[in-house]
Amino acid sequence: MNPAVTNLVLMLVAMQVSKRLDFEDPTILFYVRLAFVAGQSITLLIYLYTRFVIIKKNDLTTLKYLDSPNKMAGETDSKLVTTTVKDYDLKQIDSAIKGVFTGLAMTGFMHLYMKFANPLVMQSVSPIKGALETNIVKIHLFNTPATGDLKRPFKAAPSLLSNFTGGNVKTDKSSIEKAETAGTGGVKEE
Repeated sequence: MNPAVTNLVLMLVAMQVSKRLDFEDPTILFYVRLAFVAGQSITLLIYLYTRFVIIKKNDLTTLKYLDSPNKMAGETDSKLVTTTVKDYDLKQIDSAIKGVFTGLAMTGFMHLYMKFANPLVMQSVSPIKGALETNIVKIHLFNTPATGDLKRPFKAAPSLLSNFTGGNVKTDKSSIEKAETAGTGGVKEE
């Protein structure tokens, strides 16, 4: 099933559940907070275990791609990036871990400072679902072959700002060879 559809269904169900909960009752609020902490913890454990698996596999296969320019930062040329599969995967998983903490901070601010309890219900389940749907987790936890949509480097999900922020990568051999011979400042990630 399409992740966008399941996200919509999950959001609608969570909204209906949160409407029926009495957040004025300290016992209910305690259990909602507990569910939120458990959801965040499970998500973080999924990512940390995936990180452990990546390090254990130690795939040092060279990965070359052209990263599209970030037009909002004033970049005009694509950058050649040379890295290993392990380093690329670690970069992806570290980004996902930062996303967990960002979501935790935003939901914590909304709950503790603005006194909203409804986001706790949604954020109890959706991060776990999101973690299990990420490409890097599919490859390393579910042993799905890295082909098609799971081929590295991953294609950025389409968004409203994708034309301005870059995110699209080129992996075709002719573009990479052209960038290598042009000498336009390739980047080697370590």
